[in-house]
Amino acid sequence: DPDRKKMSKSKGNVVTPSDLFDQYGSDAVRYWAASARPGVDTAFSEDQMKVGRKLATKLLNLTKFVLGASASDATNVAAQPVDLVDQAMLVKLAEVVDASTVALEQFDYARALERTEEFFWWFCDDYVELVKTRAYGETQDSSSARVSLHRALSIVQRLLAPMLPFATEEVWSWWQTDAGSIHRAAWPKASELSDGLDSTNRGLLAQASVALSGVRKAKSDAKASMKAEVVSATLKAPAAQIEQLALIESDLRSVGRIQTLNIVAGDELELTDIVLAEVE
Repeated sequence: DPDRKKMSKSKGNVVTPSDLFDQYGSDAVRYWAASARPGVDTAFSEDQMKVGRKLATKLLNLTKFVLGASASDATNVAAQPVDLVDQAMLVKLAEVVDASTVALEQFDYARALERTEEFFWWFCDDYVELVKTRAYGETQDSSSARVSLHRALSIVQRLLAPMLPFATEEVWSWWQTDAGSIHRAAWPKASELSDGLDSTNRGLLAQASVALSGVRKAKSDAKASMKAEVVSATLKAPAAQIEQLALIESDLRSVGRIQTLNIVAGDELELTDIVLAEVE
């Protein structure tokens, strides 16, 4: 129970799941159960179920966004992402596939969920925000973003399927109309993501996340909306990282609504000298 005492009828602390299914949804209750590590006592937690419900809801919203940004080339399995940040994201996801697969083969389903969920929230909070504007464009880089989003969506849905069976079945049916149930689909392989991609720019993702965090913090400190326009900002970085950061300058300016972004040498990666546009 929540006090970490064994549930028993004599103690009167038994909780039956039927009401919880109605209140939070079956996937949310299953998420709580799947978060329990094998061989470890697990405390009943409605807070954990709320997290599971939030995860399922976010999966629905993510799927709507990705499918909404689709184009004729979006589901072309032969298309290859050309943008380096897109490639770095897919390589990172390939590592998650490998780690989750090993965990499940060892019956450590909690570890598999942990690795998948950690990637999922980073993907939604950072990567999707970074490429959102580009995904709606009509350039080669735009096509790269759409292909990468669709490829990642397919993998993430299958990774979450054992843990969120109902939500994943629903979102899978929105676009995989000829594939049947997600629970009959092949388990993802890292090779679906990493074959033919450049894995040397893995550090781009961490750098992009730090820069995004800097923009959000500056706007939050100024009590400004995240959609507030930024007249100019300076991104300081070690000299060895400047060339890589230049590759994602356009995405950073789009997501931060930054008109002018100056990338200069510094001791560590940080965003400074942010000038917000005056609100009329």
